[in-house]
Amino acid sequence: MRAGYTLSGRYRIIRALGEGGMANVYLAHDLILDRDVSVKLLRLDLRDDPSTIRRFQREALAATELVHDNIVQVYDVGEENGMQYIVMEYVEGTDLKAYIKDHFPIPYREVIQIMEQILGAVKLAHEHNIIHRDLKPQNILIDQHQIAKITDFGIAVTLSEHSLTQTNTVLGSVHYLSPEQARGGMATKQSDIYSLGIILYEMLTGTVPFEGETAVSIALKHFQSDIPAVRDTDPRIPQALENVVFRATSKRPQDRYATVGAMAQDLRTALSPDRADEARFVPQSDDDGETKVLPLSALNDLSAVSQPTTSAKAATQPQASTASASDAKTAADEKEHRKYKYRHPRRRKFMMAGLIILLLLSGVGIGVALFRPQMVSVPNVVGRQQASAQSALVATHLKVGRIHKTASASIKVHRVVRTEPQSGTQLKRNTAVDLWVSTGPKQVTLDNYQGDSYTSVAAKLDALGFTVHRESVHSTSVPAGKIIQQSVAAGRKVVPKATSITFTVSTGTQTVTLSDLTGKTKTQAQDYAASHNLNLAFSYAYSSDVAKGKVIRQSPGEGAVVQEGDEITLTMSRGEQSASPATDQFSVRVKIPFDSSSSSTSSSDDDSSSDSAATENLVQIYLKDQDHDLGSVYKQMTITDDTTVTLPFTVSHGKSGAYKIVRNGEVIGEDSHVTKNS
Repeated sequence: MRAGYTLSGRYRIIRALGEGGMANVYLAHDLILDRDVSVKLLRLDLRDDPSTIRRFQREALAATELVHDNIVQVYDVGEENGMQYIVMEYVEGTDLKAYIKDHFPIPYREVIQIMEQILGAVKLAHEHNIIHRDLKPQNILIDQHQIAKITDFGIAVTLSEHSLTQTNTVLGSVHYLSPEQARGGMATKQSDIYSLGIILYEMLTGTVPFEGETAVSIALKHFQSDIPAVRDTDPRIPQALENVVFRATSKRPQDRYATVGAMAQDLRTALSPDRADEARFVPQSDDDGETKVLPLSALNDLSAVSQPTTSAKAATQPQASTASASDAKTAADEKEHRKYKYRHPRRRKFMMAGLIILLLLSGVGIGVALFRPQMVSVPNVVGRQQASAQSALVATHLKVGRIHKTASASIKVHRVVRTEPQSGTQLKRNTAVDLWVSTGPKQVTLDNYQGDSYTSVAAKLDALGFTVHRESVHSTSVPAGKIIQQSVAAGRKVVPKATSITFTVSTGTQTVTLSDLTGKTKTQAQDYAASHNLNLAFSYAYSSDVAKGKVIRQSPGEGAVVQEGDEITLTMSRGEQSASPATDQFSVRVKIPFDSSSSSTSSSDDDSSSDSAATENLVQIYLKDQDHDLGSVYKQMTITDDTTVTLPFTVSHGKSGAYKIVRNGEVIGEDSHVTKNS
């Protein structure tokens, strides 16, 4: 798909992000919500494949059920011209595979923090009975703040579905495939746990445990060979941390962790000093099927081999001696007595040696206990006042670290949102714990939306949580659908979910079918023009048929269709012509400046009215000559820019006229002595 193409009139494609076996992924911009998104588009060659379409739709369905900070969020699903697409959260960063390559070796604490995020996301999926089945570093994104997000639920299934295996086909990436999946069996939650164990192995060693020339050879190793020890690669890795890998990747599913939550709990304490002497995990099937970690003593007992006891046999041979039978018996008794005396001191030596060793071991144990750092658990202070949380930390023999401010919609102001390390973590006494304290819900600074499209502005604010209302008015200067005024002033900081905003929106101009104004007085004509938003211009003529001060004719005439704001010219009667002094007729051009700082509309209670820019000015012009006096309006009009008008005067020869111009209720120009030569 080319850059610049707008999908469904909303998502403008920017560039390609990657290509997969099922779909291509693009970076796009949401034109309505003004944010970058990822668009996953089903490949052209697969759009007629029903199984692929079902798999694509399964991904959308599975992901929309899961809302978690560590799962890529799905915003929209749609189809255009046969193209099926999914709109997802755009994560700016890299995948875990590249992150391992660029940052290896990764500190153990960081490994655990990233794994805990991944485990939390998988835990939510399992709680919804959704198995991912393709967990691998390539499907885990890491953003610029080291936040992990799982994506690609394309082959995820619910536990109610059957095994999705086919002849000679196994879905999932072979380097992270569980033994039961490699054999073509049904994937379970323990299958995801196995994949998580392989991911942990790779984060600790920088490599996958099994390599091979073919996928089949790698799969065979998964259910035939033991997982290599991570401590063989890095002997500094604590045994407890290696045990998490061993237990998660046990060949038999029943030997693995029962739940992802159990794995997370075990991993959370893997670096604790209390587990420094933990024995290596060895899966063992007891009568009750329980898997245990064997203590060192048990391993020693298993390696010990008892010696068989044999009875002494006396060899009887012919004797040439003349000793009596009693002498022979006496000699035998003495021999047995010497053997007994020899065995007895030897047994005592072994007993003494064992006692000494036992005492030494006891002494070492007591010494370790005495000199081992005293550990305390971080208390749960989330939701408590800052002062109360600090007191709780001090009472637990911990120090108060840095205080961070953060917005929160769920935690009240001045209360603790979270701690680092989190509650339950085992720490040495006097270790510093940082607090994140709520500043209340996140505030938004409102823009000036005048002149913008109401549809796009309303969609954007609605997505942020605002309550948006609309009031429609006619306007001769603002196009239909554009915002004329907003009830909350631009620049104000507000909480979206607690703010209601009303927009005054133009419906454009209306048409007017002109009535017959002949015979009307000037006042009647002006009232008609004001009620229909029309502008009037006057000319004068003598008439013996129409009384003075009434309309002789109009232009356009009765029945004509005009737009609001158009100008209608009325010819007014001067009455019958009689002998009169000679008159001078002339005109004067006057420029009326447009004022953008004030509005002709009525002010509202909200202070936003005074801050808003005017879109039009209301102007009244008053004339004084033979036909007019300054007590009545000669012409009323609305202007949207600087405007020049021509004012006609008819005065007796040698006399002068006058004019006055009022803009939005304020006199901005007048001349009380206008003559032909002015």
